[in-house]
Amino acid sequence: MGAAAAAVWGRAEQQDFRARVRGCLLGAAIGDALGAGVSGLSVEAIRAAHGPDGLADLAPAYGRRGAVTSATQLSLFTVDGLIRAQVRRDTGAWHPPTDVHRAHLRWAATQRDWGPDERRKDNGWLACEEWLYARRDPARATLTGLGDETLGTVDRPKNPTARDAGALVRSAPFGLLVGWEPQLVCQLAVECAVQTHGHPTAYLSAGAFAVVVHGLARGESVDGSVQRALAQLATRPGHEPVSEALKHALGAVRQGIPSPARIASLGDTDGEHAEDALAIAVYCTLVGEDVRHGLRLAVNHDGPSETTGALTGALLGALHGETALPPAWLAELEGRPTVLELADDFAMEMTQGPALHGPAASAPGWLARYPRG
Repeated sequence: MGAAAAAVWGRAEQQDFRARVRGCLLGAAIGDALGAGVSGLSVEAIRAAHGPDGLADLAPAYGRRGAVTSATQLSLFTVDGLIRAQVRRDTGAWHPPTDVHRAHLRWAATQRDWGPDERRKDNGWLACEEWLYARRDPARATLTGLGDETLGTVDRPKNPTARDAGALVRSAPFGLLVGWEPQLVCQLAVECAVQTHGHPTAYLSAGAFAVVVHGLARGESVDGSVQRALAQLATRPGHEPVSEALKHALGAVRQGIPSPARIASLGDTDGEHAEDALAIAVYCTLVGEDVRHGLRLAVNHDGPSETTGALTGALLGALHGETALPPAWLAELEGRPTVLELADDFAMEMTQGPALHGPAASAPGWLARYPRG
């Protein structure tokens, strides 16, 4: 959101925006944590462990209930990069993919270092959060793509055969740029996805997901947001598998009561293909009676439960806002204070940025949190 957009927004609109930002980021983290407890299990194994109705509550993962995976870690650093892109815009250096890439490189450091390097003045506050220094099963392509400082591009992407959901799961924050046009949101998500995942179905799934989040964050319906994503995909080479997956998700809504078998019909649920995870998330968002029901559908199936949980949680949170999230799950969520703090910083930057670092005002504390370097 630019300064002009913020100026015409009233207090109620800004509060609604903040609620949707919180809902999206917290919802994604809750879905991630819920799915982490059954990651890699078949639906039969889930039922054997948790009863005939499957997983109904948070289960331990990584030694605790409510633990998140790399999907949440990466999404937080995506937000950090977007805030810093806005801050750095004052300098005339406006290239958000570079700032997001730098943020993802800071995440990559958390995967190899024992703890934060507080001597690095350009790290900002997020990279100093010690709880993020834990490896939580990131996609191999994500690690290799961020293994050097070279910036991938659409013409020369990193890992051109990687088509898993590793880029998709970190792309919800792009949709929270509600002052941007959908085509720009899609393009930014694509340009940031190719930094690790160069297969068209992987980076176009990320772009489509961002557009769906964007529509929901602006108060549009799920169906309308998906239709807008399909329109954005239509002109892009290699879009057909992603477009077909989204259309399949829309059609499945009319085919009967939701079930693991219905979800399995949406594609390759072993986690190999990003577009299938996207389709499952859209379907669970459409048929979920509430956030809890939608998330339970998203994780009780064969396949990458943490991935589909995170994607579905982001969509449901952007759709309904933070107050619709299950409080008992929120209470146990790992890193909840960090997620909330970052969500509120993002909302403040997007609505009040000129008051924080504009030509007429400067907040040194803000620039220490989000350095321009």
